[in-house]
Amino acid sequence: MDMVSTKEYAGGKMLAAKEDGVGLITFNQPEKRNAISVEMWQGLGDILDEFAEDHSVRVVVLTGAGNKAFVSGADISQFEKQRSNADAQKEYARLTSAGRDKLGAFRKPTIARIRGFCLGGGLAIAMQTDLRIAAADSQFGIPAARLGIAYGFDGVRALVSLVGPAHARMILYTGQRFDAAEAERMGLVNRVVPDEELSDAVLELARTIADNAPLSVTASKHAIDQVLRDPDERDTAGLAANMEVAFNSADYREGRTAFMEKRPPRFQGR
Repeated sequence: MDMVSTKEYAGGKMLAAKEDGVGLITFNQPEKRNAISVEMWQGLGDILDEFAEDHSVRVVVLTGAGNKAFVSGADISQFEKQRSNADAQKEYARLTSAGRDKLGAFRKPTIARIRGFCLGGGLAIAMQTDLRIAAADSQFGIPAARLGIAYGFDGVRALVSLVGPAHARMILYTGQRFDAAEAERMGLVNRVVPDEELSDAVLELARTIADNAPLSVTASKHAIDQVLRDPDERDTAGLAANMEVAFNSADYREGRTAFMEKRPPRFQGR
């Protein structure tokens, strides 16, 4: 996936690029198998802010540099200083929460392009994206039980919502790694492709989504997110507003016209 206009964040450990409606975010610490540091979390938040405001970006792909890892987890080298006990963990959570919250609240569709290790905090990031496409050589797991870490509620809820409680127990209780075929069988990833086809498969998917009506895709993403919330937390007003905006949009008129004229629609996101 060749992109133009790459920008560096977090001292070059986070990269952002965009082309043809697709934004690409790269975790760029391959010497540590793209383990994510506090600074990288902050850089991720900065990139998401930029992509949220850029109307030319309709879909965002997250990936890891090289072919060894998507994200292999949190940067353990920071644990002794920043996660050495419960109080330190609270500060670590505070420092990284902005990036997590921005990814969780991001309104545009997101795709994780996964190759190699996708473990712990890396798998948590992938689970926060909307779609996960994995190369056949990918390895997954949550080693919290092997580190003495208790996984947070949001991460557990995301895991259970994808794979169900039985598989979630197996993943969390054992802390073991499993391969891409098993991840697909459990529903953790949407699709597994041969290693050499990963970039093309993700780009084709991203451009398919980018060519669709942005208001429709955003409304679908918001609606699915609300289904996963507790009933008393659902944004019913927002759901109704999304429907009204879509039905009154120029894109809806374009969609109808293109269908009647038997041509591909050209959506503007308004």
